[in-house]
Amino acid sequence: MFDKHLKITSLAIVLLCSIQFSWAQSNYFKWSAGIGGGINHTKTDVYKGGWDYTVYGTIDYHFTPFVTGGIEAQYGELKGGSIVTDPHNRQFVNKYSSVAISGKAMLGEFVDYEQSKTLNALKGLYAGIGIGVVNNNMTYIVRYKPSWAAFDPGYGPFPGKDKSLNLWVPLNLGINFFINDGYGYVRYAINVNAQSSFTFGEGLDGYNDPVTQFKNFDPDTYTVYSVGVKYFFGNVKAYRKSL
Repeated sequence: MFDKHLKITSLAIVLLCSIQFSWAQSNYFKWSAGIGGGINHTKTDVYKGGWDYTVYGTIDYHFTPFVTGGIEAQYGELKGGSIVTDPHNRQFVNKYSSVAISGKAMLGEFVDYEQSKTLNALKGLYAGIGIGVVNNNMTYIVRYKPSWAAFDPGYGPFPGKDKSLNLWVPLNLGINFFINDGYGYVRYAINVNAQSSFTFGEGLDGYNDPVTQFKNFDPDTYTVYSVGVKYFFGNVKAYRKSL
């Protein structure tokens, strides 16, 4: 009889430990913060865009491990054109900052990645969209053609503002590579992201060209290619699948 009770007790302990281990593996932190940086490229009213830098910070709330909503802030420099090679001798440098609220959904929310090594590796793949404001600050801009310009030397001023605010819509495509801590929780992530940012208005390059003189029909945009890190924190919540 004693041996029977001992076996039952031992089995109960093993089952309890298994349940606790599974439960821990299915919990996730509700919050994450991230930082990162990369290069950007502009497409505006000047003939050719330019490459420069962007740094960013994010804070996200995780509705599930794979569906998030949060805030993103950016700071950096945007540039384009060339006073020498641009057909109109135009060039700008914009020391910009921006903030947006955004949402993202990852592949892991929609697929059974537990049964596939490939899907498990790709479960952090995501797409997202946001809306916010970009603050434009021209630290350099050509308002008048130089005296040595091939056409219309001294022409100007090119219309536009040196400082402005524009509506900003970022579209994100990227992937998170999750890293567990010593307790089995997802605590860190390495993030690789491509973001296309559309602005509404003519502030990104500082030129507000009349369509009668320039082809000016597309919104000013810039694209950021970045790498960053995330840290997960806060209260934990249960999730239906193992993480």
